[in-house]
Amino acid sequence: MGQTETPIRTATPTEANTRGSSIILISAVPRARAVSSTHTPSLVGLVIAGGYSTRFGEADKAVADLAGTPMIRRVVDRLALLTDSVVVNCREDQHEAIRGALEGCTPEIRFAFDPVDDQGPVAGIRTGLEALEREYAAVVACDMPFVDPALFEVLLERAREHDTSADAAGADAALVKLEDGWYQTTQALYRTDAMAHACGDALAVDDGRILSALERLEYVTVNGDTLERAGIDETSFESIDTREALEAAADRLE
Repeated sequence: MGQTETPIRTATPTEANTRGSSIILISAVPRARAVSSTHTPSLVGLVIAGGYSTRFGEADKAVADLAGTPMIRRVVDRLALLTDSVVVNCREDQHEAIRGALEGCTPEIRFAFDPVDDQGPVAGIRTGLEALEREYAAVVACDMPFVDPALFEVLLERAREHDTSADAAGADAALVKLEDGWYQTTQALYRTDAMAHACGDALAVDDGRILSALERLEYVTVNGDTLERAGIDETSFESIDTREALEAAADRLE
């Protein structure tokens, strides 16, 4: 699920219909302890986990064991250094297993179920963003367990400093642009309302590319030099989407 794209320019379930999308929110995962006061109040975590793990075999990679810890748990534990709230976008049939994997996590965990299964990352991002109330979302695919929380501090700073003619200050999105011209779209910062609308517009014309949504927004990028100065290396973007990749990552951790 972790991907890049190339450029072309509480406990009770509740339901809400927002811009034609059905969202079910469940806030029922027990937390381990109180959260830190150093979290960014405008930032919420969003983990995208609803895709079928076709390259991973029959198992769900979101809850695959990576050196003793479910992969999605590793993602959420890292996001917990940034925020006290994380939403997981997934299929409803994944809920029980993912909920079990995340029991005892520090942040509040909520779920946003896809109204239609496996419609791609744009649909998943849209569903997840529509469940959020804070200004920006730190979006991460569930198969990126080495995400560096410092990345989102860099992206948020870059978004905030962007001059815009729009009503809202700052950019609608901030993401990494690689040397080969590709973008890291599933480990990126998105303004919740703006990106949710943009994803809906892209889906309305049957365009499932995340960049199709981004083209409708004011977005900014950071490059490798910026990441290097911040001490963020390429491991942050490693995607564990095959059994072989899982075994290789586990070997490094053990």
